[in-house]
Amino acid sequence: MISQYGEHLHEKNNVLTEKGFSNRLNTDTRINAKGRDERITAVESVTGKKINFLNGRHALNDLSLLEGNIENYIGMTSVPTGVIGPVLVTGIDAHGEFYVPLATSEGALVASFHRGAKACYLAGGASAVCTNEAVQRCPVFKFENLAALGGFLAWLFPNIDGFSDIVAQNSRYAKLLDVKANIEGNHLTLVFDYQTGDASGQNMVTLCTDAICRYIMEHSPVKPLSWYVEGNFSGDKKATAVSFTHVRGKKVTAEIALPKQVVADVLKTTPQAIADYWCASTIGAIQSGAIGAQGHYANGLAALFLATGQDVACVAEAATGITRMECGATGDLYASITLPNLIVGTVGGGTGLPTQRECLEMMDCYGPGKANKFAEICAAVLLAGELSIAAALAAGHFSAAHKNLGRKTQ
Repeated sequence: MISQYGEHLHEKNNVLTEKGFSNRLNTDTRINAKGRDERITAVESVTGKKINFLNGRHALNDLSLLEGNIENYIGMTSVPTGVIGPVLVTGIDAHGEFYVPLATSEGALVASFHRGAKACYLAGGASAVCTNEAVQRCPVFKFENLAALGGFLAWLFPNIDGFSDIVAQNSRYAKLLDVKANIEGNHLTLVFDYQTGDASGQNMVTLCTDAICRYIMEHSPVKPLSWYVEGNFSGDKKATAVSFTHVRGKKVTAEIALPKQVVADVLKTTPQAIADYWCASTIGAIQSGAIGAQGHYANGLAALFLATGQDVACVAEAATGITRMECGATGDLYASITLPNLIVGTVGGGTGLPTQRECLEMMDCYGPGKANKFAEICAAVLLAGELSIAAALAAGHFSAAHKNLGRKTQ
C-alpha cells in the first residue's frame, strides 16, 4: 500500500486561510438549543447527509435493528456527541475535508481535538496512509510432549494450503494470509493471520479458525490432548509487547508539518516548546513501562468508536502507538503518529445501528470499500489531538482548559 502513496497523494496547499476553516461551521458554540440546531444544519448542509436519529428527530421503534448487538435489552445509554472539523486529510483512500463525530462525556475533549484539526487544516492537512492490515486468532494446542507436538507440525504445514478452502466456506470476506507457530514446552500456539475486508473482523476470524481447528482435530494423525480457539496470544482487547512486531487490524501512520505561525496563532506556543515537552514526556512514558509513547490516543479512539459503532473494548489495543514531534530545519514543527493495531470496520458489528450509521455516513465511511478511508481519518484525528494536548501542556494551558470547559457550572 505504501508504494501507492506517492502516486495518489494530492498536492497540498502550504497554508490555508483561517477564514476558510471558520466559515465551515460558523455557529454558536455554546451548549444550547440554538447552537445545536445551527451545527446540525451546517453539518447536514456541508455533508449532504441527514442525522435524524442522532439529533433526536426519530425514535428507534424497530427493535429488530438491535439483533446481534445486545442481549437482555432494556433501553439506550445516551452519550453526548460533538463534531469537529473540517479535518483535512490527504491519503490514499481519504481525500478532502471531513466532519468527525466524537461521543464523550469528558468536557474539553471535543474542543481540544477541534483546535488540533484547525491547526492541521491551516497547514494544508494531514497526510495519512494505511500501510498494512491483518487480524489474528491464535488457538493453542496441548500435547503430551515435544515429540508429539513435532509430529503434529510435520503433518500440519504441508496441509496449510487447504485451510483457505475452509475459510471460504465459512466467510465471504475473510482471507487467510499466513499461519505461524509458537512453541512453549508442550504447548503449540498457531497464529492465523487474516484479511477481513471492511469489517473489524473479530467474530469472522473466530468462526473461521474454529472451523479449521475442528478439521485439524478430525484429520491430524497426531491428536492434541486439548485445544482452545484462542490462547490469549493474539492481543485481542489488550495492549501487548508484540504490538509493534505485527499488525492487528490496520497499521496506519499520519504526519504533518506545522508552520511556526500556525503553531503561534492556533496552538499558542512555539514548535520548540512542543518538541521539548514531547522529549520529556516520552522519557516519562518509557519510565512508566508504557507500550508505545503517545499522549491520549484512547481519548480520541473511545469517542470515535462510541460514535461509529466500533468495538469500544478494542481501544485497549488500538491505543498503542508512537507519536513523534520535532523541530524541522526551518523551525517548523514536524509531527507524526503510528498506530499498529487500529481495529476498525465500516460494515458489521455496531456500524449499522441508527446513530452509528449516521455518524459514519457523515464522513462518507459507511459500507463496503470504506474501512481504509475511515482508518486514515482516525489517524488524522488522533494526530490533531496529540498536537493540541502537547501544545496545552507545553504552554501551561492544560489545567485552565479543563477548569473552563471540563467542570460543571452548577
